Amino acid sequence: MSDIATSPKTIALKPAAKAPRRTAKSGVGRLWAKAGLMPRVYLAAFAVVLALALAGPAIAPFDPNAQTLLARLRPPVGFDRAMATHLLGTDELGRDVLSRTLSGLQLTMLIALAGSFISLLVGVAFGVVAGYFRGRLGAFLIAIVDVQMAVPFTLIALLTIAMLGNSLAVLISVIGLSGWEVYARVVRAQVLSVSRQPFIEASRAAGASHARILFRHILPNVTSPIIVIWTMTFSALILLESSLSFLGLGVQPPTATLGSMVGAGRDYLATAPWVALAPSLMIMVVSLLVLLIGDWLRDALDVKLK
Repeated sequence: MSDIATSPKTIALKPAAKAPRRTAKSGVGRLWAKAGLMPRVYLAAFAVVLALALAGPAIAPFDPNAQTLLARLRPPVGFDRAMATHLLGTDELGRDVLSRTLSGLQLTMLIALAGSFISLLVGVAFGVVAGYFRGRLGAFLIAIVDVQMAVPFTLIALLTIAMLGNSLAVLISVIGLSGWEVYARVVRAQVLSVSRQPFIEASRAAGASHARILFRHILPNVTSPIIVIWTMTFSALILLESSLSFLGLGVQPPTATLGSMVGAGRDYLATAPWVALAPSLMIMVVSLLVLLIGDWLRDALDVKLK
C-alpha cells in the first residue's frame, strides 16, 4: 500500500456569504403592500383630510369666530359681491366659511372618531363575552343590550347632559354610547357561530386558554363585520352630533362643528346656500372615504378570503 503525502498547509475556507435578512413588515406595511391603486388613493385622501383636521386652526386664513357684520352673507369667490379674502364666502355673522369649516372639521373628526371607538370597544366586549361564555352572564348582557335598544337614545342624551353638563368629554361619551348595541348583537351572533367550529374545539382540547382562543382564533374571524359596522356608523355619528347641536345639546356656539354649521345654514339655503354647502360637502367626503376604506379593509382582513 502506497503512502499518501499530506501537505502541512491548510486550506483557508472563505466564510459563506450571509443571506440578506428579510425585515418583517408590520401589519400596516403588509396592508399597504397588498393594496391596489384605488385603496391607496382612498388612504392618501383620508390622510389629507386628517392632516387638514389636525392643522385646521393653524392654516385657517381667519379666526373662525371673528364676526364682521359688514361682510355678512358674501358669496364665494367667482360670484357677485364676493370678497377675494373669503374664498368660500361668509355666513350670517360675517364669519369666514372656510376658516369655520377647517375648525369644525377638527372638532367633528375628534368627536366622531372618539365616539365610534368607544362604541366599538363597548359593543365588541359585550358581544364577545355574551357569545363565548353564554349561560347566565350572556343572558344578562343581552338583556342590557335589549334595554338599550328599547329606550330612545335622545332621552338618554337629554338625561346624561342634564346631569353631567354639555362639556366636550360628556358629548363624546354620550355619542360613544349610541350604537354599541348593534356591535354587541352582530358580534355575539358571529362568536356563537365561530365558537362551534371544529378548530375551536381542537384548541380547547389542546389546553389553550380562553384568552388565546378569543384573541387568536375567534376575534380574527369576526373582524370583517366589525369593520363594516364601524364604517356605516361613523357618518351616522357625525349626523348625530349635528342633531344634538340642533337641539342645543351639542357643542355650544360660537365653537363650530360641521354639524352645527349645517344646522345654522338651513335657514339660508334659498338665499345663501354656501353657508351649509361647504360643511355638507366635507361631511360627504369624509363619510365616503371611510366607507370606501372600510370596504377594502373588510376584504383585506377577512381570514376566510386568505
